[in-house]
Amino acid sequence: MTVQAQDAGCSPRYGANARIQIGVTDSSGAKVINTTSAMNDGGAFTYTFVVPARTAKGQATVTAVPYNIDWCDDTGRNNRVAVGAVVLLQRASCVFPVKPLTISR
Repeated sequence: MTVQAQDAGCSPRYGANARIQIGVTDSSGAKVINTTSAMNDGGAFTYTFVVPARTAKGQATVTAVPYNIDWCDDTGRNNRVAVGAVVLLQRASCVFPVKPLTISR
C-alpha cells in the first residue's frame, strides 16, 4: 500500500527535516499503523507499507498530517516562517484529513 501527496500549493516551507504522521485505523477501531516518514519542504511525501495481517476486514481509514507542527492554518498566512518572531503554533478549525481504505482477504 502506498500513501502519497504532492507539494502543497501554498509554499508551506516545512523545512529540510520535515516529517509526516501516517495512521491507519481498521474497522474495529484498532490503530494498525502509527508512524512518521520523511516529507519534503513543500509537503510532498511517499510512504509504502504492507497492511499488517492483524488488520480487521472492512472499512479502514488512513490519515496523514505534518508531524509536530500546525497542520492547518485558516488565516491564509504561513505562520511557520515569521521573521524574527516566536510564534506559538496551534491547530486551527480545519477538518482532519481522512481517506477510506477497504480491507478484504
